[in-house]
Amino acid sequence: MKILVTGGAGYIGSHVVKKLGEKGYDILVVDNLSTGHKEAVLYGKLYVLDLSDKQSLRNVVKDFKPDAVMHFAASIEVAESVKKPLKYYRNNTVNTLNLLDAVYEEGINRFIFSSTAAVYGEPDNIPVKETDPLKPINLHGRSKAFVEDILKDLSNADKSFRYVSLRYFNVAGADPEGKIGQSYRNPTHLITRALKVAKGEFEKLQIYGTDYPMSDGTTIRDYIHVCDLTYAHILALDYLMENVESDVFNCGYGHGYSVKQVVGIAKKVTGIDFLVKKQEGEMEILPFGWQTAVK
Repeated sequence: MKILVTGGAGYIGSHVVKKLGEKGYDILVVDNLSTGHKEAVLYGKLYVLDLSDKQSLRNVVKDFKPDAVMHFAASIEVAESVKKPLKYYRNNTVNTLNLLDAVYEEGINRFIFSSTAAVYGEPDNIPVKETDPLKPINLHGRSKAFVEDILKDLSNADKSFRYVSLRYFNVAGADPEGKIGQSYRNPTHLITRALKVAKGEFEKLQIYGTDYPMSDGTTIRDYIHVCDLTYAHILALDYLMENVESDVFNCGYGHGYSVKQVVGIAKKVTGIDFLVKKQEGEMEILPFGWQTAVK
């Protein structure tokens, strides 16, 4: 089976490509390498291409003729999305539309979308269910929610087109074999940042917000290991091969850990009492982080 993976040189995409390769799939990775790394693509062929290049994208899809598409390529930093809204709408929404144009034109009707729990905004119910209303409060979540609407409308218009949208909570961890992992130049993820502070790569770890209505005053987040998330994508692919209905799934464990708990565990595991500072005068930028998932 042929699988086209956009953003397959990035953090989550590269782990999924590794698992697909180990299972013997024929893989073509499309990535512009803006945040990804070519050395992270351990299987298949890498085609360096930006999804804004519609003609080249169409040519690649037509030549490869994939049986299914896994779409990871997107901008993901919430703070940046507030400052650069056009970038996020263009990269996350418009470029996904370019991809859908290309694959739909070639009759490719299985699509797995990398979405986010940010589409829920500040939900009324905890844990969050897939049937809860989408009320994104930042551009990252809103740009992804737009894509989910497009996928739903396309599937309703053409029942042969099927998709699975996976709404991620907070992804963490790395390949247990140590071949790939999270490799951002300036990581904002709490766990990665904490470990880099412990290693001495950064002077201190900043905590944004310590007066939330939680037991220790910091936000609680539902962390899912990237390998479990990878397995969810394999299951989603199997689902599309066996079912005629599209679906949406939350990807999380249904329970969370506070920022202070994570920091404490990082200190315990590393044995290093690294410097932690509260960032004064700034509010937590990820209010959706305390959600937990359920299906």
